[in-house]
Amino acid sequence: MRHELELDAWLKSSIIDEHTKDELLGIKDNCEEVRDRFCTYLEFGTAGLRGIVGAGTNRMNRYTVGRATQGLADYISTFGQEYKKRGIVIAYDTRRNSEEFALETALVMAGNGIKAYLFEGIRPTPELSFAVRHLNAAAGVMITASHNPPEYNGYKVYWEDGGQITPARAKDITAMIDRITDFSRVKAADRQTAMCKGLLEYIGPEVDGEYISRVTALSLNGEMIKKNGHNVEIVYTPLHGTGSVLMGTVLATAGYNRVKTVEEQAVQDPCFSTVRTPNPEEREALQMGIEYAMTTGADIVIGTDPDCDRVGVAVRDREGDYRVLTGNQIGALLVEYVLSQRERLGLSSPNDVIIKTIVTSEIGRAIAGSYGVQTVDTLTGFKYIGEKIEEYSRNGSKTFVLGYEESNGYLAGSFVRDKDGVIATLLLCEMALYYKLKNMTLIDVLESIYGRYGYYCERTKSVKLEGEEGLRKIKAIMQHLRSSTDEMNSIFDNKIVEFRDYLSGKIFRLQEGIHTGTGLPKSDVLYYKLLDESWLCVRPSGTEPKIKFYFAAKGAGKEDAEQKQKVMEQRLMNQLEVL
Repeated sequence: MRHELELDAWLKSSIIDEHTKDELLGIKDNCEEVRDRFCTYLEFGTAGLRGIVGAGTNRMNRYTVGRATQGLADYISTFGQEYKKRGIVIAYDTRRNSEEFALETALVMAGNGIKAYLFEGIRPTPELSFAVRHLNAAAGVMITASHNPPEYNGYKVYWEDGGQITPARAKDITAMIDRITDFSRVKAADRQTAMCKGLLEYIGPEVDGEYISRVTALSLNGEMIKKNGHNVEIVYTPLHGTGSVLMGTVLATAGYNRVKTVEEQAVQDPCFSTVRTPNPEEREALQMGIEYAMTTGADIVIGTDPDCDRVGVAVRDREGDYRVLTGNQIGALLVEYVLSQRERLGLSSPNDVIIKTIVTSEIGRAIAGSYGVQTVDTLTGFKYIGEKIEEYSRNGSKTFVLGYEESNGYLAGSFVRDKDGVIATLLLCEMALYYKLKNMTLIDVLESIYGRYGYYCERTKSVKLEGEEGLRKIKAIMQHLRSSTDEMNSIFDNKIVEFRDYLSGKIFRLQEGIHTGTGLPKSDVLYYKLLDESWLCVRPSGTEPKIKFYFAAKGAGKEDAEQKQKVMEQRLMNQLEVL
């Protein structure tokens, strides 16, 4: 069988190191493990690689990283010598083998005559995005698996605009990678030769300084912070990740002098041993910070994931309890604060735009509309937001103000083209201070927003379906829903007014009997809009063996919205149980 032949080839190869062979010898009699490790090559998805660290073609290791890098190098080379001279920026997080994978990436690039800029130590993903633009590089690679469990690592690819590669470019790079069926085709230089030839250059403080300067310049009330920064107490946790490198400097430079870091979680620990998973969307990940905050009465607790592109928040309310905000609630607060301050300071323009994903709450659109600001939707994934920012930057048609997604990713400014936990933290601290000086907590502000625009309730349900059987079931669910519009409408009491099939690229307006185009790239996503402005969306995950269900309801109050959301979820889940 293929997987057994692949295992044998690795064990006999003169290229594979002895440590890797020893690992494989330890599992060679475990048929299921061998099959899983060698059933395929680790798939290069829409942003790169992501998988469990270990030996085998279906694992993250220096050989699969080298193979992907050779394919990327071949792709860059098709653009000519100028792109090879401009080179590639490489950064990495605290995960297992991240530094090794980053160096392997740099040396393969150097072996192909492509300049590699390698950060001297761990750095946040958004700084990688910034550095690609700042150094005028052709591309970038970030070694990270974001907030995945500790056994994972990944390889995320960026293009010259600083944004993650889009599906069309990923497809072309994948074609290059697929040509490499033998690791002997991977051309890697040794470190000394690469440095002597000027093909490997380490970067650090000078890029950090430029990035920090650009980030702190985003403050909308800088003088307020300088005068009153001591009035807000902040607890910050990097969750064992890259936020520990820059966050303290950024907040101190801005003017905050009461920032307490959760020291136990500032340790660079690839096992993330103090949390179940390093996902700041979850209360459990923020719990140590919350417990610390309770002893001091801190105003806000902020956590960032290992590569510091997502941010989670817990806010102290008037009763002294700490409430963890959802990604949509954080987004609503940021939209309200940024747009209100831009209006107050005379910074608004008729071309202002905020960008969100299709599965992000509609409350942001309502808030933005009240300030005369347009909201533009993209497919799920911040790469599409980055693509829009680049489009507006090139044609000058819109002024980008804020981009965000429900999964706790936010961006202001256009010098970074990916979600940025550093920028989001700066703005969140500013918000907390601004409203505290008005004797308001962020919970008070959120309730005020609901009072003006209605109560919005959202919930995401992820169902893990692993292996071939799981993939089959995911496809069956999508196929069933796609062909059952009338049935779905009946389930929801004939209140579906709009059905969007992003794979066909069509929006069906059911009550009018017409259809139009979505105006977005094709993607395996289904979206249903109801008469009362509630909606639900279904899509397979792009990075994990999961199918995701999004339920959103708008109500006159909290109980009304929550009840509507629960009913929607129950009806759909009951329907899918028959599959």
